[in-house]
Amino acid sequence: MPSLATCRRAFFSFPHVTDAARAEDYHAWHLLDHQPQNLALPGVLHGDRWVRTPECREASEVDREPALGIADHVAIYWFADPVRESVAEWFELGRTTGEEGRRPDLAWTERRATGFFRPLGGVVSDGVSITAEALPYRQHAGVILEVLRVDAPGSVAADEQARSWHRDALPAVRRHPGVAGTWAFASRDVTLRSAAGEVTQPAAGALQVALHFCLTDPVEVAGALPPADPHVVLRSPLISARAVPVRG
Repeated sequence: MPSLATCRRAFFSFPHVTDAARAEDYHAWHLLDHQPQNLALPGVLHGDRWVRTPECREASEVDREPALGIADHVAIYWFADPVRESVAEWFELGRTTGEEGRRPDLAWTERRATGFFRPLGGVVSDGVSITAEALPYRQHAGVILEVLRVDAPGSVAADEQARSWHRDALPAVRRHPGVAGTWAFASRDVTLRSAAGEVTQPAAGALQVALHFCLTDPVEVAGALPPADPHVVLRSPLISARAVPVRG
């Protein structure tokens, strides 16, 4: 059976709702149509979404990458092997739902940061009995999202950065009693867009993402964490979309 432990690709999206009046519409569309339809695909192992509320923005320690910082939501999908076939089926679903008129979000949502990442693995915190593979499926209040910008991937400096982050910075976050564990990812094919529409595609490995799964309010957890690694360009609490009511 395919599992998160053997997953080789995950897709991250950082949607920004350009019309604030449609925020609830986006939430309902994603939760009741888009996400369940994606999760029904045999090649999608798991998917989730978190909301960056005004309180989350205010509690963000670092916010230095505009393409990421503008996002109101963060979504992830994990893909099963064979990855090429799973991703192709996923893209085809995106096309057909548009052909069916089921993409109202296109009129009032933009995604300045999207792309594929390689899962680097997960670690649970002390006292958590489930496996790291099960962690993303577990009920949680939200996450602390960290994005690390890596200088010159593949260089000695990059190796030192990664070593410091994985051995020191990430475990320091997991020591907080409100954190259940962490999954980390490294970029493979990512696109960043500026407000003016300029496109950049960082080299593979130039970005790393950590998701720290929170047992308690991530805004409160964020306020009690040690300082972020100096190469982190975004550290923000995010609320689980499962915890946000859907307008009837």
